[in-house]
Amino acid sequence: MTVSIRRLCAAAFAAPLLLTGARSASPEQLLYVSNELPNTISAIAPRNNTVVATIAVGKRPRGMALSPDRRTVYVALGEDDALGVVDVASTRQTRTIPAGRDPELVVLSPDGKIAYVSNEEIAHASAIEVASGKILFSTPVGVEPEGIGVTRDGAKVYVTAETSNSVSVLDAKTGALLHTLHVGNNPRTVAFTPDGTRAWVSAEAGGNVTVIDVATDSVLAQFPIRDGKTKPVRIAFSPDGRLAYITEGAGASVSIVDVARQTVIDSIAVGRRPWGIALSPDGSRLYTADGRSDQVSVIDTKSRKVIATIKTGERPNDLLYIP
Repeated sequence: MTVSIRRLCAAAFAAPLLLTGARSASPEQLLYVSNELPNTISAIAPRNNTVVATIAVGKRPRGMALSPDRRTVYVALGEDDALGVVDVASTRQTRTIPAGRDPELVVLSPDGKIAYVSNEEIAHASAIEVASGKILFSTPVGVEPEGIGVTRDGAKVYVTAETSNSVSVLDAKTGALLHTLHVGNNPRTVAFTPDGTRAWVSAEAGGNVTVIDVATDSVLAQFPIRDGKTKPVRIAFSPDGRLAYITEGAGASVSIVDVARQTVIDSIAVGRRPWGIALSPDGSRLYTADGRSDQVSVIDTKSRKVIATIKTGERPNDLLYIP
C-alpha cells in the first residue's frame, strides 16, 4: 500500500525527538533536491532537515517546477530528452513527457498547463502541453540556453543564452521571438521580482546582474556582485521583494542584495559550488544546493548564518520548496 510522504512526515514530526529543526515549516512542507549523478530527487523535511525519501527519476535531473495545485513536480531530464513527472503524494515518477533535446531548466505557465524548457544542446526553447505531451513550439534562441522564466501574466517567456550573452523574449502562446536583449557575459538565470515588474539576469562570467523592465523589455541597469569574480548563478527574492539572494558558484557563498539600491549588503559562506537556491514561504530559511559538496546548506535569514547542512545525492543541482 502506498503511503503519502506528507502523512509520513506528519507522523515523524509527532515524535518530540524530531522537533529540532526550522520550526517555520509545517509537517506537510517539503524541499526537493535534484541530484544529477545518481539520477534521483532527495525529498527533505524542512522541519528537521532530514531526507525522508529518495525518488528515482530519469537521467541527469536538473531544473524542477511545481504545479499550481502542489501535487506534481516536473523535472528536466537532460539525458532522456524528457520531463519526469513526479507525484508528490506517492513520491514516485509516474511518467515522462518528451521535451526536445537536452532540457536543462523548466518553468510552468501560471495555470500549470504548459511547461517551458530550455533545450541547451540545440539552442531552442520549447513549450509542451503537459496533459497531452504535445510540443506546441520549439523556437531557436541564443547559443546554450539555460535560464527560463514566464511573466506573471503568462504572456512572455524569457530565455538566457550562455554563449550569446543574451536574453530572448518569446510570445508564450506562439513561440515567436519578440526581442533579443544584450546582458552580461554567460547569463545563467532569469528571475522575476515578486511584483512581476522586473526580470533579473545573473551573468556568471560577467560577475553581474542585469535588470530588465518587463513591460517594455528594455535593459534598465547592470550592477556587479561583489568583486565581479564570484560567478553569480541563481536568484531568489525575499517574499517582500526587498532582498535578493544569489548563489555564487566560484565563491562558495551567497550574496544578499538590497533590491532598491542594487547593492550587495552581505555574503554568507556555504559549501562548494552552490547552484540551486530556495526560500521558505515565510522567508526565514534559505537553502542552497552545494553541487560540489553533495549537500544542502540551511541558512537562518535573520542571523545570516548556516545552521545546518544536509547530505544529498551526488551533484545536487536545483531546489524546489513545496509549501
